[in-house]
Amino acid sequence: MLPTAAPAPPPSGSRTAGNPPLIALVGPPNAGKTTLFNRLTGLRQKVANYPGVTVERKTGALRLPSGAQLEVVDLPGVNGFSARTMDERVTRDVLEGRAEGIRHPDAVILVVDATRLEPHLMLVEPVMETGVPMILVLNMWDELEARGGSVDTHVLGEELGIDVVPANARTGEGLDALDDFLEGVYERGPMPERPCPAVQNHPGGVPLPMADAFARRRRRVRGWTRGAAYVPAGPSAFSRRLDSVFLHPIAGPAVFLTVVVMVFEAMFAWAVPLMDGVEWGIATSGEWVAATLPDTWFRALLIDGVWAGVGSVLVFLPQILILFAFLGVLEDSGYLARAAVIADRMMYRVGLQGRAFLPLLSAYACAVPAILSARTIEDERDRLATIFVAPFMTCSARLPVYALLIAAFIPERPLLGPFLGTRAATLLGLYALGALAAIGTAFLLKRTLLRGQPSTFMMELPPYRVPSLRSLGLRLYDRTKVFLKRAGRIILVVAIVLWALAQVPRVDGAAPVIEDSVLGTVGQLIEPAIEPLGFDWRIGIGLVSSLAAREVIVGTLGTIYGVENADEGSLELQDALKRHLDLGSAVGLLVFFVFALQCMSTVAVARRETGGWKWPALQFGYMLTLAYVGAWVANALL
Repeated sequence: MLPTAAPAPPPSGSRTAGNPPLIALVGPPNAGKTTLFNRLTGLRQKVANYPGVTVERKTGALRLPSGAQLEVVDLPGVNGFSARTMDERVTRDVLEGRAEGIRHPDAVILVVDATRLEPHLMLVEPVMETGVPMILVLNMWDELEARGGSVDTHVLGEELGIDVVPANARTGEGLDALDDFLEGVYERGPMPERPCPAVQNHPGGVPLPMADAFARRRRRVRGWTRGAAYVPAGPSAFSRRLDSVFLHPIAGPAVFLTVVVMVFEAMFAWAVPLMDGVEWGIATSGEWVAATLPDTWFRALLIDGVWAGVGSVLVFLPQILILFAFLGVLEDSGYLARAAVIADRMMYRVGLQGRAFLPLLSAYACAVPAILSARTIEDERDRLATIFVAPFMTCSARLPVYALLIAAFIPERPLLGPFLGTRAATLLGLYALGALAAIGTAFLLKRTLLRGQPSTFMMELPPYRVPSLRSLGLRLYDRTKVFLKRAGRIILVVAIVLWALAQVPRVDGAAPVIEDSVLGTVGQLIEPAIEPLGFDWRIGIGLVSSLAAREVIVGTLGTIYGVENADEGSLELQDALKRHLDLGSAVGLLVFFVFALQCMSTVAVARRETGGWKWPALQFGYMLTLAYVGAWVANALL
């Protein structure tokens, strides 16, 4: 049994009458915690940040068979409570009732991987020390049995003094046993019926050195597993066979490159039918609304401003979801961890470590969560370098700009038969250009401002698994909500402001010619600075508006050129661009968007993560300079 002290007092921040019980999900990374969260809450989820920090907080509603409702919070995955990373600090503070903006949990569900039981049981004591009632879920139980492993869960529960549930969060098998525990939490009320014992890991009240405490905890874990007749899972022959290919020094990078090419071909070619469907829906609904309303300024605002501006971005939702779907499959299957190992060989040479690979890869979706995920990097120099270079990775917001200009200026021709065409190759080249800029910048930083010895890289490789369609679907649903929220907030506001600036000063009660409007005047003030790049005042307005969100430039150019329902597939908008840009200036605009930090959300998050304006200001100025020089060179050469 665990050595115990006096029973812990009731949590100071427990729920009050009227609040549903709060259940905290805790566990190591890759233990299936988020899969369990998705199964328990389904679509009843919401995402926010913890106050004061940029750590994402995901909460959801859970309804029990009895009809009782509870609230579940999915805490960041941790391996301990040493508070070396922001994730560990947040998880520890929530369980101890010291996190701002969230009340003390009424119970904890600790989720561990049954195939990696001994290292994951190291979390049991730290969670128990918080005094919150808990239950232990041995996830991936089916894999443990399939690989010849076993453990007596009844005896293990007696050793720990808590309930132990063997389960499979992916299929839901075994999760019925959670209902009794959660029903008890609901019926207990604000005061815990039986506080969990607090653990003494330092005899006599004198704290042990960290190494000694860790060694004592590991010995206790081994004692528990011996008592419970634990037989470790045998090595997965399937994982070994795949690793012999995916981790091979030659075949591994070749497979990774193939996967990358397939992703980009899918984003550019496979998404076309879906994008056509979205475009048709937007155009049809816009025509119906226009025919319904009288010809007034409000109709012009609604159709030319809101519908055109937001609709021009919504059409890219299929491409963005395809990217997220691929990233989700690669992550849930266990392949991304192998890709990090492969990348470490190259990243070490530029001064980074393989752990930075996952944040940088997630930056292909959006730089904001990429910067947030850099908090898992323990070395401060590596963390700052990762934050600095993450925006170079081409995020999904750049896709509308790339797709529009590539469709207008790059004719489609096959390069590798049906597998790769010139447009997909151009898109891949832009992504590669951003990645090279990130690598070069990291190399420069780690030898100047962030000079230091490269830190070591260790990563536990999870076994390969078949991704859950349910979890993948919920992830895409969540990303869709985030995208629509962005379109309905930032892009909507920008679209309305641009439309209003294009309407004044009025001439005989009518809107002025675009050149004579306030919007046109702003563009003409900018034009001298960007003329060496081959850009005119119209592109200047687009560059300024895209500071709010990169994809806004598509709707902006549609407004300026007077094109209704403008998107990358609009032949009218493509023709307008061809009249005002040549190949050199078009490529220059593409290069500008590869390098420039046209995203104020990223700047704001970087400021919060670095604790001031020093690094974001340097980052914005450096990327803007690189973008300007790159666009000038492209325009001059072509």
